[in-house]
Amino acid sequence: MTDTTTAAAVSAGDPVTEDGLPTYVADFLSMHDPAATPRIDFLRARFDAGLAWVQYPIGCGGLGLDAAAQSIVDAALEAVAAPDNAPHRNVIGLGMAAPTILAHGTPEQQRQWLRPLWTGEEIWCQLFSEPAAGSDLASLGTKAVPDGTDWVVNGQKVWTSLAHEASWALLIARTDPSVPKHRGLTYFVCDMRSPGVDVRALRQLTGEAEFNEVFLDNVRVPDDNRLGEIGAGWKVTQSTLMNERVAIGAGAAPREGGPIGFLADLWRREDTHRTIGSFDKLVQLWVEAETMRLTTERLRQQAVAGTPGPEGSGSKLAYSLLAQRVSSLELDILGDRGLRFDDWSFRRPNLDEERNRPAGYRFLRTKGNSIEGGTSEIMRNIISERILGLPAESRTDTTIPWNELPR
Repeated sequence: MTDTTTAAAVSAGDPVTEDGLPTYVADFLSMHDPAATPRIDFLRARFDAGLAWVQYPIGCGGLGLDAAAQSIVDAALEAVAAPDNAPHRNVIGLGMAAPTILAHGTPEQQRQWLRPLWTGEEIWCQLFSEPAAGSDLASLGTKAVPDGTDWVVNGQKVWTSLAHEASWALLIARTDPSVPKHRGLTYFVCDMRSPGVDVRALRQLTGEAEFNEVFLDNVRVPDDNRLGEIGAGWKVTQSTLMNERVAIGAGAAPREGGPIGFLADLWRREDTHRTIGSFDKLVQLWVEAETMRLTTERLRQQAVAGTPGPEGSGSKLAYSLLAQRVSSLELDILGDRGLRFDDWSFRRPNLDEERNRPAGYRFLRTKGNSIEGGTSEIMRNIISERILGLPAESRTDTTIPWNELPR
């Protein structure tokens, strides 16, 4: 079984069923021993065999199975210590770019981007927010002007995670300023290695430069890199944003995974500042975290099926609030020691070190949860209008041409 013949055999009329998946994975491992195969070669072969996202179509890293079958693959690979694709290093690519490309990309675009995205050979970022267009993203001013078979892009983006490492970026730009703001946008994929892309670090509360501002100066983007129709960028953007909120608020985690895990571990080994009151708070937070973990399982299933809904805003909001409360209690239990901070130097974060950072770091970092991926205020608006059906706020800027709006 070779990389190419695996996918070819499946697409040629020999489909893999969920019942036959364990045997299929065993056959794959017999031909690709994780201990003897270089990591990147193993990951490429896994993608080609359809074992990256089993719910994706054949040829796109999947087998067209139900998303729940992915657990069969993951368990079998974990049992033999097979390498993973380090998902924490490419959260935007895996959580936002991949489902957007699958939903709106052409077959050629899917073939070009999905494989190196999944293997981690190409990191992705998101060129959405601007200095004057954060919560009101549709008011953005970065413009893209057609020039032959290319678009020439000029503008400024901000709060761009991973821009300093990214090969590609999801880009939303204004292509028609003469229509209302939501209708004049087009969605592109921008090569971050293009001339005119200037990435500048932004230092944040933790001391690190996790985010960036990105200046686009006459950057040429081929029309072949457009996702969706011209002027239909807002529709594609909504797909990305809904997946983003699910990725932030409903990420897969085991019991006591994430922030609550740090707090529970601290409680078990720390006895100096234990009180009945802090124990009561800990139990309440633990129950909330477990309830949220179980509730968001359905959202993850909707997301991998390509149908994320506005419910992701609820999970994103709940996660932000819970993470901040958990980190606050962690500091309370530590007392004076919670004021210690290990490194305030201006540097790029090392994603592999985050588990070893102190509680003070987590306390400061969780403050950003209220902003990233959509502010908590915007999440509440989405919940009230799109889930609860409450009347929306009165607005006039949605019917006026963008170039006539006051600034």
